[in-house]
Amino acid sequence: MIIKQESTTAKLCAFARAHHSNYSKEKIFDDYLAFDLIGTEAYRKIAGIIAGIPSAGTADGSPLSPAGRFSKEQFAGNLAEYISPIPLVRIEFTERIVRRFTERHKSGIQYVILGAGMDTFSFRNENANVSVFEVDHPDTQRFKLERIRNLGWRIPAGVRFVPVDFSKDHLAERLRDGGLKPGIPTVFSILGVTYYLSLETFAETLRILSSLTATGDLVIFDFPDETTFAPEVSGRTRTLTQLTSRFGEPMVHGFRIREIRRILAEAGFGVINHLSPRAIEHHYFRNRNDGLHAFDNIHLLSAVRKEESYHEKNSQL
Repeated sequence: MIIKQESTTAKLCAFARAHHSNYSKEKIFDDYLAFDLIGTEAYRKIAGIIAGIPSAGTADGSPLSPAGRFSKEQFAGNLAEYISPIPLVRIEFTERIVRRFTERHKSGIQYVILGAGMDTFSFRNENANVSVFEVDHPDTQRFKLERIRNLGWRIPAGVRFVPVDFSKDHLAERLRDGGLKPGIPTVFSILGVTYYLSLETFAETLRILSSLTATGDLVIFDFPDETTFAPEVSGRTRTLTQLTSRFGEPMVHGFRIREIRRILAEAGFGVINHLSPRAIEHHYFRNRNDGLHAFDNIHLLSAVRKEESYHEKNSQL
């Protein structure tokens, strides 16, 4: 499993959440701490990046316009078209499931955020019975922890930062060393990560999570489908893939839902909630007037650990 160092896309997603919290009258999700966490300097830089995204199908195929082309209208249009829909919907989808899971397990749960980036759940959460494990590359965590120190935020007692170099470290071992306990109901979220993984790598990630889970535990993630790299893909989706490549985070795979179901089943998980692009549009974006619409290739999914896991059937793992 590979998660990029000091991810630009993570900052873009935090920017989208911050802007939506500050300016939207019809909030999909209110991340009221996102602006403080990324800081004014980074916020302004990212605004310039977003304003520089050209309309789909530019002549030279470049994902960014030359510096200096900045207008309020272009910025607002680009933010709604290319950036905001994905991070807003997936965080609302995930945290709604986490809240319901917490309500069912009042004695306490563990919430593991893989690729935590600039996520602010640890500081918005008011339930002391939720233990949070933020997992990310050491460089990304250093940046985040520096911002937290500069802001004077107190890290809650139930929050643990688990630095993991995914190219070298064993995720399960690092989590156990970081305090993850067996037998406590657990939710894993993997948001904004599958875009950069091959099917084989994602399957291995699910097998690792299987070794850490018990019956009833959950995994939640978003993923791009097989249309992502199709010749007839929409200009909007093509521009998004160009952007991530420009930032050094190229998308490498689009998944068929039957592939996702298969590797989940092999790892001992069963799908409990799958939102297709059409369902996302219906649930989150219908009747809005701000230009937000679902991407036609992005899905949301939650799955539950079944009684017998892949790990238990294959003791060599």
